Amino acid sequence: MSHPLLDKHRATLDGALNAIATRGYWSAYNEMPSPKVYGETAPADGKSAFDAHLGKQFVLDQPGQNAWHGGEQSPYGIDLNVTYPVCDIEALIAAGNAAMSGWQKIGNDGRTGICLEILDRLNKQSFEIAHAVMLTTGQGWMMAFQAGAPHAQDRGLEAVAYAYREQAFVPADTVWEKPQGKNPPLVMKKHFQVVGRGIGVVVGCGTFPTWNTYPGLFAALSTGNAVIVKPHSNAILPAAITVRTIRAVLAENGIDPNLVTLAVANDRATTQKLVTHPAVKSVDFTGGNVFGQWLIDNCRQAQVYAELAGVNNIVIDSTDSYKRMLGNLAFTLSLYSGQMCTTSQAIFVPAGGIETDEGHKSYDEVCADLAKSVTGFLSKPEVAHAVLGAIQSADTLKRIEEAASGKLGKVILAPTKLDNPEFPKAEVRTPLLLACDAGDEAAYMEERFGPISFIVKVADTAAAIALSERIIATHGALTAAVYSTQPAVIEAMTEATWRSKVALSINLTGGVYVNQSAAYSDYHGTGGNPAANASYADSAFVANRFRVVQRRYHI
Repeated sequence: MSHPLLDKHRATLDGALNAIATRGYWSAYNEMPSPKVYGETAPADGKSAFDAHLGKQFVLDQPGQNAWHGGEQSPYGIDLNVTYPVCDIEALIAAGNAAMSGWQKIGNDGRTGICLEILDRLNKQSFEIAHAVMLTTGQGWMMAFQAGAPHAQDRGLEAVAYAYREQAFVPADTVWEKPQGKNPPLVMKKHFQVVGRGIGVVVGCGTFPTWNTYPGLFAALSTGNAVIVKPHSNAILPAAITVRTIRAVLAENGIDPNLVTLAVANDRATTQKLVTHPAVKSVDFTGGNVFGQWLIDNCRQAQVYAELAGVNNIVIDSTDSYKRMLGNLAFTLSLYSGQMCTTSQAIFVPAGGIETDEGHKSYDEVCADLAKSVTGFLSKPEVAHAVLGAIQSADTLKRIEEAASGKLGKVILAPTKLDNPEFPKAEVRTPLLLACDAGDEAAYMEERFGPISFIVKVADTAAAIALSERIIATHGALTAAVYSTQPAVIEAMTEATWRSKVALSINLTGGVYVNQSAAYSDYHGTGGNPAANASYADSAFVANRFRVVQRRYHI
């Protein structure tokens, strides 16, 4: 018999299964923060729920609690003052291991149904989660709502759908009969049990604490594993709200809530102890290369799914829509102040310029026109603040200041500090554009996280494509783009991205941007270059998180 919650959410699961098979547009959760969609009181209720956390202890009733810890600093300058339970790592792991037995017994249908119920419950909390995401990460409100709530939920559902499909390929049992000629056949009954590999740890990031957490969390959970969520030290609240909701749904359905816990770490050593524990069998991580590579090198007992830094780049050869190209790039470089793992950093332009629908444009003209486009796009304060948000960390502010000194290239567009009237203490910066030559590899050939981009002068389009491929192969990238009116150029760039294994966007001039990724349709990362060793999401993202254990006997 199917699980009641799977029956309740069957249409959602079927929609997700169809979407990952067809790759067309589909979404289970509405991206617009509309009272007509979420309920007339949803915005106010969500804000009240968020406000109720401020200055309080966030109680989770987890095992092994020995302290309280907080310290999140809002990029918008407001006081959060939330403290969270600090729990003994061994206690969390022991509790997770104990909870896995009951989780395994309810099977694929039961786990999937409960995960679908969790996601539905999280969707109903979208306004609360969005405020938590916005005020811990510095995202603008609309991005915080969309990326932090429904889009993150879609990515979680995507992982559940892949996990359900992969587990469903395994039959529960069979009768095995082997003919023996004149003798009676050999007949056996065989049972096949899907079991989780062990504890999954999801290490969150400071800029997208739900969007980058939900894929690994739900991939591990729905395949039969206990999960410990270790949030970024400055974005704990969105993870805590998520874990609290998951624990509540588990308990309501007779599952030990300690299947999912929150691990708030006071220091790096605690996190290292957690992820290298022998009971931990998968680790999901999004963040910088140093710790990401440490995880890959040291978590030998676990499968590590890591999204690291890269140098996303764009090749501009020619365009038949110059102004719209510039407008698309201006939005791309401005969105969340470039604090996205998919934002373009290096823009390659031939030294001889490009052909456009407005005539030939020299390299210098392209630089000046892109700077003008960014400035024009952000000229209205209300637009600028909605799009830019706030700078998430002091390290990024320092990085902007150093790059603006001109040591890395000629400053084409200097960053400007904007005053946000709603949040007077917010650190807001407009994008920084630098011009440099292709030979200045030390400047542009490493990720400089934040609103920092380089317009790189290359010999010609062929050199630009070759440079793009080399950067991606050696330093990694999650996105690449090309603008060209020439089919041969597009074909050459396409083949280069096949070799370097990166997603390619071609001639984007409308309402889709290179740094955006749609659940069910876009593969976020390929797992084929140094920027990520996994994809959100494909079968490989879920299939190695469970094992099949069989038993057999004669009948």
